[in-house]
Amino acid sequence: MLDSQLDSQEDRSLSAKNERERRIKRRFTIDQEVKYKMLYGQRIAETGVGRTMNISSGGVWFTTENMLTSGMPVELSMNWPVLLNDSCPMKLMIYGCVVRSNEKGAAVAIERYEFRTQGSRAFQQTTVLSPLEVRLTN
Repeated sequence: MLDSQLDSQEDRSLSAKNERERRIKRRFTIDQEVKYKMLYGQRIAETGVGRTMNISSGGVWFTTENMLTSGMPVELSMNWPVLLNDSCPMKLMIYGCVVRSNEKGAAVAIERYEFRTQGSRAFQQTTVLSPLEVRLTN
């Protein structure tokens, strides 16, 4: 009996420790537009737009247009607020699963993520001159 009580106390202690560790992942308040796609197999079941409220290495909380179904896989896409090498915009792609949703938003557990470049800022800001403008500047 004493062994079972010790085991039970040890289980509770480990469980409490794991819960604390899970909660110490630093959350960053990032307010960015996020596009989401609810996936049903290879098909897109629902799409929407929201705003990120906070993000950590383990999850994202964001606003949604509708309540999302818990347990469903989801793909999130957001512009990253920092430029790569001070010139190249990036997009953060997050793949995960909805763990909680209410009328205010949804929480997604991150399974994997990747950054994608979107071309350099200088290239994006280059304007194409019309033939008339080219002649006038020569």
